[in-house]
Amino acid sequence: MTPRRSLTGLVPLLLVAATACGGDDSATSTSDSGKQLDKVTLTLNWYPYGEHAPFYYGKQRKIFEKHGIDLDIQAGQGSQKTVQATGAGQTDFGWADTPAVLAGVESGVPVKSLGVYLQTTPASVQFFADQGIEKPADLKGVTVAGTTGDALSRTFPAFLKANGLAESDVKVQNTDPAGKIAAVISGKTDALLGYASDQGPIMRDKAKKDVSYLRFSEHGLNFFSNGLITGERTLTGRKDLAARMAKAVSESWAAAEKAPGPAVAAMDGASDQLPPEKVLSEQFKTTLTLLHTDTTEGRAPGVNDEADWQQTIDVFKDAGMVKKPKPVADYWASDTAVKD
Repeated sequence: MTPRRSLTGLVPLLLVAATACGGDDSATSTSDSGKQLDKVTLTLNWYPYGEHAPFYYGKQRKIFEKHGIDLDIQAGQGSQKTVQATGAGQTDFGWADTPAVLAGVESGVPVKSLGVYLQTTPASVQFFADQGIEKPADLKGVTVAGTTGDALSRTFPAFLKANGLAESDVKVQNTDPAGKIAAVISGKTDALLGYASDQGPIMRDKAKKDVSYLRFSEHGLNFFSNGLITGERTLTGRKDLAARMAKAVSESWAAAEKAPGPAVAAMDGASDQLPPEKVLSEQFKTTLTLLHTDTTEGRAPGVNDEADWQQTIDVFKDAGMVKKPKPVADYWASDTAVKD
């Protein structure tokens, strides 16, 4: 995730805010036109960055209001915590990485996806362009900053294997997520494991040097990334709200894809930690390249294919992150998710 300032001390604040807003079935407001709206909380995977522009744009353009939703967007503390908070009813909806959803469901968290939007993984090895790394084979002998136990580090061995490398060919240095960029800039590591739609543009801006990538998806390994989730409680008791939220999010992403400049501008003031606008623009530009697989190309944002879901489950089973894989329907509420 995006390396920002430490979140220590912010956990209680977020949970209090989420509890106050999420899970209150009777919370409503009235729009300027007199329409009654359901108050809804959406907790992101992290502090706002370019990938999140569609939510702010959809709110600014009143797309959520059109679907009867008064949206409150909250910063997250990582996908795992967003999954847990969503399952516990502390937030109505979440934006989280699919590996965290799979792990959550396996551990009994009552949560399901309403559609994955980043269907091509942004997972990548990132490094300065002058490193001379052009293909996976060039990683032999390289030191990479990674975080033990996260999805990137757990799937990196599969990426190496797919490209004829052994785990011993590359040294992965355990690094706190917030320290990865600094490790590369300072020369402590040659590269980092991160998202092409996140850390790369920030590292380029901080170091004033071009950044290059080896994307997992372009070298034999693809899987689902971030998407919209909700708890089983909402799916059971407020299915109509879940369906309206899915439609509103899909429409917001479609609108933002057509107007990336205004979408990024809509994020102004979203967070004290918000990156510069040029970084946000680059992050969102990269995000737009991740919205589809070959199967869903040309379809509305957030429309998923069951075979793509199964492929993702298989990847994380092989990586040891899913011990007892379940049917796709246990992870994805296809009957409530957005349709074309």
